[in-house]
Amino acid sequence: METTSIQDYLKTIFDLTRDGETAATTALATRLGIAPASVTGMVQKLAAAEPPLVHYRKHQGTTLTTEGEQAALRVIRRHRLLETYLVTMLGYSWDNVHEEACRLEHVISEEFETKIATALGNPQRDPHGDPIPDANLRLPADTSTPLSALRAGQRATILMVRSDDPDFLRHMNEIGLLPGVSLRVKNYSQFDQNLEVEIANQPARVIGLAISCRIFVEVQ
Repeated sequence: METTSIQDYLKTIFDLTRDGETAATTALATRLGIAPASVTGMVQKLAAAEPPLVHYRKHQGTTLTTEGEQAALRVIRRHRLLETYLVTMLGYSWDNVHEEACRLEHVISEEFETKIATALGNPQRDPHGDPIPDANLRLPADTSTPLSALRAGQRATILMVRSDDPDFLRHMNEIGLLPGVSLRVKNYSQFDQNLEVEIANQPARVIGLAISCRIFVEVQ
């Protein structure tokens, strides 16, 4: 049986490896707030489970097995459905739902998960734009592009803001960089990689790489 701790590990490994990398022990320790030695012990335990939930090789990092990925996606589906429910039905703001969803994702039943999905109309994305795995734990194909890759003259619509940092999300809300917003890149600086972007009815704004690399868009 998967414990809350195991689910947190699997979800974090999924997040760290979604771009094809392996999850380093130090990165896992930082994200989970746990000593590296404890992380090593847990991933070894997960690798020795039956069936194994991760592939682990010393000094080479950790990746999920097929079974581990499915387990991670189950938790991710519940987390993103819960965030959507909290914002849509209960009036939470998008910057204060992450911790609440983290607590609830481990305890709701499959029936409750299904009822939430039905009540919401089976949404495909959560309030931050992250894709929600479907009932069969399939993620839609990712066709998004990081805003940092765009250049002068290109237009796009924001699909996702990849962050669970409340302060960062509040800042995005203040400057209007939200899922669904259309923008145009006015200028690009090759020296510092800053972008000057235009949003309807707002003055052009310069944003740095620390922001543009966390925003994912659909190029028009």
